[in-house]
Amino acid sequence: MNPKRRNRLLIIALVVAGVGTAVALALVALNENINLFYSPTQVVRGEVPQGHNFRIGGLVREGSVRRDGQGLQVSFDVTDGPHNVTVEYTGILPDLFREGQGIVAQGRLAANGRFTADQVLAKHDENYMPPEVAEALMKAEQEGALPNPHSPQ
Repeated sequence: MNPKRRNRLLIIALVVAGVGTAVALALVALNENINLFYSPTQVVRGEVPQGHNFRIGGLVREGSVRRDGQGLQVSFDVTDGPHNVTVEYTGILPDLFREGQGIVAQGRLAANGRFTADQVLAKHDENYMPPEVAEALMKAEQEGALPNPHSPQ
């Protein structure tokens, strides 16, 4: 083989290997940092990734907030109606956090079935609704399962 051709082939092989390595590293980094959102029902059904961080959201169930004395440890139940998941958090909760309020917690599921949160976010706008929830409510309303709040009684 001609030395020029061999050098070109070697350079092309090195460039392809470098690009492949860069793509593989980017995919691994994205996979480790992705935080998917799950409802309490999906958590109870076991549809969540084991050993990975994810987000859980819903309403803080009335009467479920338990504080550990004067410390920063708090546990509460997040519900989406049919199912509840207990969330344990150590830290300062957002100012808007209260029972009956919508929250999103980021963390992972512990072996005991409780969700250990690294971060808790409180919903601040009463009018916001995730697109999936809005679509599900609209579908239920069209099927007659829910009354239409905009129709005259």
